[in-house]
Amino acid sequence: MKDFNQLCCEKCWHTTDKPCEHFIQCCTEGPLCHHDDKCEHEITSLRKRLKYEEHDKPIIMIGMGTCGLASGAAKVKEAIEAELKKLNIEATIEGTGCIGYCAVEPIVDIKLPGKDRISYQEITYKDVPRLLQTTIVEKKIFEEKLLGSHGKSNGVISLKQVPFFEHQQKIVLANCGVVNPESIDAYLANGGFKAFDKVLRLMKPEEVVKEVLDAGLRGRGGGGFPTGKKWELALKQKSEQKYLICNADEGDPGAFMDRSLLESDPYRVIEGMMIAAYAIGASVAYIYCRAEYPLAIERLLKSIAKCEEYGILGDNILNSGFSLHIKIKKGAGAFVCGEETALIGSIEGKRGMPKPRPPYPVVAGLFGKPTVINNVETFGNVPPLIMMGAQKFASIGTAKSKGTKVFALSGNVKNTGLVEVPMGTTLRDVVFKIGGGIPDKKEFKAVQIGGPSGGCLPESVIDTPVDYESLKEVGAMMGSGGFVVMDEETCMVDVAKYFLTFIQQESCGKCVPCREGTKRMLEIIERIPKRYGSDGNKLDQLQRFKGMVHLQRLADVIRDTSLCGLGQSAPNPVLSGLRYFRHEYEEHLYDRKCSSGVCKELLTFTIDNEICTGCGLCVKKCAVDAIVGEKGQAHYILDNKCVKCGMCYEVCRFEAININ
Repeated sequence: MKDFNQLCCEKCWHTTDKPCEHFIQCCTEGPLCHHDDKCEHEITSLRKRLKYEEHDKPIIMIGMGTCGLASGAAKVKEAIEAELKKLNIEATIEGTGCIGYCAVEPIVDIKLPGKDRISYQEITYKDVPRLLQTTIVEKKIFEEKLLGSHGKSNGVISLKQVPFFEHQQKIVLANCGVVNPESIDAYLANGGFKAFDKVLRLMKPEEVVKEVLDAGLRGRGGGGFPTGKKWELALKQKSEQKYLICNADEGDPGAFMDRSLLESDPYRVIEGMMIAAYAIGASVAYIYCRAEYPLAIERLLKSIAKCEEYGILGDNILNSGFSLHIKIKKGAGAFVCGEETALIGSIEGKRGMPKPRPPYPVVAGLFGKPTVINNVETFGNVPPLIMMGAQKFASIGTAKSKGTKVFALSGNVKNTGLVEVPMGTTLRDVVFKIGGGIPDKKEFKAVQIGGPSGGCLPESVIDTPVDYESLKEVGAMMGSGGFVVMDEETCMVDVAKYFLTFIQQESCGKCVPCREGTKRMLEIIERIPKRYGSDGNKLDQLQRFKGMVHLQRLADVIRDTSLCGLGQSAPNPVLSGLRYFRHEYEEHLYDRKCSSGVCKELLTFTIDNEICTGCGLCVKKCAVDAIVGEKGQAHYILDNKCVKCGMCYEVCRFEAININ
């Protein structure tokens, strides 16, 4: 028996044309439709092989998500195939998704028959000969690149004890980097679709909705609206057609949670959508995925096709009377299409632009029909919620924020990657316990959470719990899950300029507060570090101060009057900056100084006459002739001509250039 869709004997009768309502049960627990020792042995043996519990030759697993491939996983795989051929060793090679520890990719796992699965980090194609010789030929641990064990091997640290994983609780990401994401059989063997089977056979739609309500699951896309409430509203709508949409239009800079989950465990997201569709009465679903995620789209298409082949998707699923068809819609890279009404417009073939609400999508959404929209992580929570039950799910997290939250940890932190922590975990724990702190012995300065519309939080509030209410209190938001750490060399004025530039460029332009307001805010921020010469317009310098006076009021107007969530949250980077880093704004404005050394126009380059030898190397490298002086004598810099490129500083062999 090669897969679950293959008939094990004549007594087996499940086919797509003739579905069996117990098919999933048979795959995960069975066979149930008949009792035959041979069949039971074959199905049990298949499950064990798919779970890597029973095999007679080495299994090599390589992290083949986007992060792994970007780090060279494809070359490592080719090197492994070549080395196995050279050594005349038969082994099974499988690709997995990302286990989350992106900082140490490529990750290669070795599983010998009867032994625990061992993970090795930062494997290059040059490491492959020694890796295979040590682990497979000599049957030893490759200590040099050891990450940890998936079991309890003697003398080998467990992955659960590795600092990056020790403080995480994986629910949504449980399968990521562990199972082959392209294998529906592997998903079934590891308990996949059991939650869908449970609701299909044993629960009414109303009961599913109540279970999600009681669990306290809130939307993970940023708004935090109760998922069960949204489903309940949709269920109550009377319509011959309802739609379900998975929002995978992940546009936040520094965010890659949705991409990784779709690449590493697409069947979990599909299963969550199937449960949601059953609960609200939808027969057609869309996954709106950004076109910049080709690997995620490829694996989604393969997964949907396999589900249809196995009779788990399509018409009259498992002879239940429930039908569901899932389609893929590629987004065109517009950040605003992450907003519900803009996303709906895009699927309908229109320009993605927000619409006033009400009516809300649950009443009149896609093609004017009741529509539920949830994001990737929300759907990823649904299958484990159904399996563990509302009470157990609700026991994780805080009183008002239940379950876990996945973050894309990036920036100036040692351990970058995907992390999943219980709600209520502090920002400090994420940065220092999981992230390993700031590299190069630099000081922590801020963490930007919630994407471009989030806020930058300083050291003084780093003990804030990660939950919807607490983050809102300190001027940030949960957002989709971006978590960017900044060190002492980060300029907060420059950060505000970066995010405002992004927001202004991504504004759809429909409403004036967002279109014009963000533009004016950006102009004000750009003026702060700008340098005006002695012959410059005095009015320009006056405008710099005038803009700062009105910045807060302008931000409040944009927040209160914009049409959609993008505009309403657009001022957040500036507001959090003024709240926690006002001294940096004032330093730039009044002292004309950037302590971080980022704002070039505020930098002053000088030459120490005591050190300068007059070698002339800086003169040769200066493209604007801003350095003068006789050969063999101390040089000096013409400040009015200097463009602050820093080339003189880079080439000076005597460290005679000072930057102030």
